[in-house]
Amino acid sequence: MTPRPELTGKVALVTGGAKNIGRAIALELAEAGAHVAILTRTAPETAVVDELRRRGVDAESYLADVTDEEAIKRVMAGIDKRFGRLDMLVNNAAIRNEVPFAELSLAQWRQVLAVTLDGAFLCAREGLSLLAASGAGTIVNIGGLTAYTGAKHRAHVVTAKAGLAGLTRALAVELAPHAITVNLVAPGLIDTVREGATPQHHQLHATLVGRRGTPEEVASLVRYLAGPAARFVTGQTIHLNGGAYLG
Repeated sequence: MTPRPELTGKVALVTGGAKNIGRAIALELAEAGAHVAILTRTAPETAVVDELRRRGVDAESYLADVTDEEAIKRVMAGIDKRFGRLDMLVNNAAIRNEVPFAELSLAQWRQVLAVTLDGAFLCAREGLSLLAASGAGTIVNIGGLTAYTGAKHRAHVVTAKAGLAGLTRALAVELAPHAITVNLVAPGLIDTVREGATPQHHQLHATLVGRRGTPEEVASLVRYLAGPAARFVTGQTIHLNGGAYLG
């Protein structure tokens, strides 16, 4: 008898799940048997949801700004009504634009910190009762290489991602009594589809393995952290960068 995938019957929410790393994570968790909810900010997601459904899993898209408290409350209520549970939260939504520090406006600074930090905070807080009811809940935050190396023209992004590492450790301690593990995956030098120019730090760092990473490799690590084999792993930052940074 072929064993069932390790996440069969469980439900995941992936923020920023419409493209690139978020999309790969959604598809990988579905491959592991999970039902998947996608949260997007600008337009309802149909392509990823359709692909998930073709793989035989239940999937739904929710349209919300992760910085909007009432919107996130509605999303969690919708997940509860639609799926009846939430076992995995992947905080992937982020803004990673580049602006010289001298030209960085307070509004730009606050927007990046809000999406990364306020978004992770709100999703974790509003999803807490569902994650606790799981009995084996998991939160995976998606950080970044530059939080550890620094980067030119990314003061707002670096600060936000560094803060996410702190939030990860704090939640790991506080949510452990609820049987919720909390970890951070810090990808670096990943080949993704970008609207603008290649980030400057990609030109300054090189991997030891001689290539860039793929969104699917990030997704594979998230799948492990969400699965039963990783229940003893919590409060950790796990670097995935081909040796570009040795943490």
